Amino acid sequence: MGKVKVPRKSTVVDMTAMTDVAFLLLTFFMLATQFKPEEAVVVDTPSSISEIKLPDTKVMQISIDKTGKIFFGLEGTEFRKALLDNIASKRQITFTATEKEEFSKLANFGTPLSELKSYLGMSKDQRKKYNEETKGIPCDSTQNATNELKDWIIESRRVTNSAAVIAIKGDRDSNYPVVKNIIATLQAQKANRFNFITNMEQAPNL
Repeated sequence: MGKVKVPRKSTVVDMTAMTDVAFLLLTFFMLATQFKPEEAVVVDTPSSISEIKLPDTKVMQISIDKTGKIFFGLEGTEFRKALLDNIASKRQITFTATEKEEFSKLANFGTPLSELKSYLGMSKDQRKKYNEETKGIPCDSTQNATNELKDWIIESRRVTNSAAVIAIKGDRDSNYPVVKNIIATLQAQKANRFNFITNMEQAPNL
């Protein structure tokens, strides 16, 4: 008796539909992802075992580089635009639409108000060189008239309805008197809750 031949089935799988889905997902994530702007200064933060993470929006960040220069930043494009409008009104400075748009793209800056307009008109390379030479944002907790950091803090809290999380990002080699000045400026505005940004390190085994 002859053997019954089982028809051989094709093992080829049509991957066209799967490829289309993968391509659509890739396109979606590329368009939906928002890349964080490059920060104006590199800060080598100290380490800690804290696992608390900062939110993605409404974060007011005060950075201190190793030479003690102060940089300021506020998360959120629309918040930055509103912040600049408030500062312009308070300090009687006029900014063009282009300057406002440029400001809204800044992760942070270390510019005195007297130099802010010219800073916003610089190219990326010019800003990089400027950030290396700038004296940073003036902050003297004993002199309200020259404490520009105070104004940035007040107006940032105003545009975020006091909901902004305050974070201090200090270089491990920065001077303590500068940090003390910043804390005194925050406390003068009754901002007594703030975070220190650190590098994550493994907790010791107990």
